[in-house]
Amino acid sequence: MSDKFVVIGAGPAGLTAAYKILQDIPDARVDVFESTDRIGGISTTVEYRGNRIDIGGHRFFSKMQAVNDFWWSIMPLQGSGSRDDIILGTGKEFAVGGPDPEKTDAVMLLRRRVSRIFYRRRFFDYPIALKARTFINMGFFNTILAGISFMYSSVIKRKENSLEDFYINRFGRHLYRMFFEDYTEKVWGVHPSKLSASWGAQRVKELSVAAVLREAVRKIFRKNYKTDQTSLIEQFFYPKLGPGQLWSLVAEKIQAAGGRIHFNQKLHEIFLENGRITAVKASDQDQPFACDTVLSTMPIRDLICAIKPAGQVPGDVFKAAAALPYRDFITVGLLVKKLKLVNKTNFKTLQNIVPDCWIYIQERDVRIGRLQLFNNWSPYMVKDVENTIWIGLEYFCTEGDDLWNLSREDCIRLGIEELVKISIIDREDVLDATHVKIEKAYPAYFGSYSEMDSIRNYLDTITNLYCLGRNGQHRYNNMDHSMLTAMRAIELIKAGGGDKSAVWNVNAEKEYHEEK
Repeated sequence: MSDKFVVIGAGPAGLTAAYKILQDIPDARVDVFESTDRIGGISTTVEYRGNRIDIGGHRFFSKMQAVNDFWWSIMPLQGSGSRDDIILGTGKEFAVGGPDPEKTDAVMLLRRRVSRIFYRRRFFDYPIALKARTFINMGFFNTILAGISFMYSSVIKRKENSLEDFYINRFGRHLYRMFFEDYTEKVWGVHPSKLSASWGAQRVKELSVAAVLREAVRKIFRKNYKTDQTSLIEQFFYPKLGPGQLWSLVAEKIQAAGGRIHFNQKLHEIFLENGRITAVKASDQDQPFACDTVLSTMPIRDLICAIKPAGQVPGDVFKAAAALPYRDFITVGLLVKKLKLVNKTNFKTLQNIVPDCWIYIQERDVRIGRLQLFNNWSPYMVKDVENTIWIGLEYFCTEGDDLWNLSREDCIRLGIEELVKISIIDREDVLDATHVKIEKAYPAYFGSYSEMDSIRNYLDTITNLYCLGRNGQHRYNNMDHSMLTAMRAIELIKAGGGDKSAVWNVNAEKEYHEEK
């Protein structure tokens, strides 16, 4: 008899798991249950009147060759210029024999990475760059204070009890207060002193002022030097029509191989017997769906609460899991005639707009956290890329709060007013607008997160359950790390099961950190 696999969630981790099962395990039956009508999870691409929104922004870059090979097997690298390459004459080197993005859609583009901080109505490189412009924008007084506080923090290290301690140890108190404190509170809704330092260890890793200094020196003395740090990469890959395009192609391959994807099917009952899951049930199903193995990317809070019969989960574990915090996400898409921002860089762009993929909005007088410029992600994300600019305003919130509860019209109005306020657009230049809400976009590192070890230990007692991806592990994984959790799980299943540490330790062990 075939093994019946249930995959919960059609995001990067879930789809990678389903695809690998069908490739690597003979006669496997795979059913994917997705609670929404979309493919890709937070890596979805939302289309609105010919313009595409990349929810959250996704750079395709990984030091893990298995992940790169997976991406390229679905969408090969471009072999000739994209529309902006042709118009601007970017001089890129393309893959020999690769597809032409002007003639086919299933192609991965090579893109330039530019991300900056917008603070005090000025641009600062992210990560902080040792350039004259940085010091001019900071001003003499702030530059001196930043240098003194960095030297102090390099000598006197704080015990890292919080994310605030983590940042100060690497950047000094003054740079922390300028560039990290307010933005971090926008993202998480709590002060960095209340957040676990482990978030910094997973996301910021070895990036620091010291790291920036090392990179600057290496570039001077080493010809053709290439960085190993993800946060410092200068190029990345990107699907022609956004990340959702790649995951839609993966979904098609899963279905072609015999896998089934069930949309709008939120699992609310997971039946447990003698330490194994025997069946799952969605809200509109009459009968439970029998299974042999479950790979879950659903939020741990929902997973624990769905276990039946009730009372099987130890009380302390149930209480901690039910209280796990999340941050939700809103994107306001605006189609505009032009931006007021002036491109003072050496990078050439269509319409000479600023070259950033996204801009971190550090201004304290607005609630917007980040601004995406989809024209720069891919020229094919915008219906009329030579005459309009398609931008995404990103707001971090919590389901049920005042921001989340804003109507579509009020949310769009807020976005327009805030960009006008900080001199990024003029109101009369707005041509069209929409907005998108995403629940549980970011697992949060405060509250009962401190009890994650006990939650994980309990979940590991369920022998045929594998927790994958960002929400499945309550860990702020990048897309490639989420995919790798799926790959590790399939390897373990093929080996007959056992200790699941290799799955949980993706993006936790040193070998996965952004600096070797």
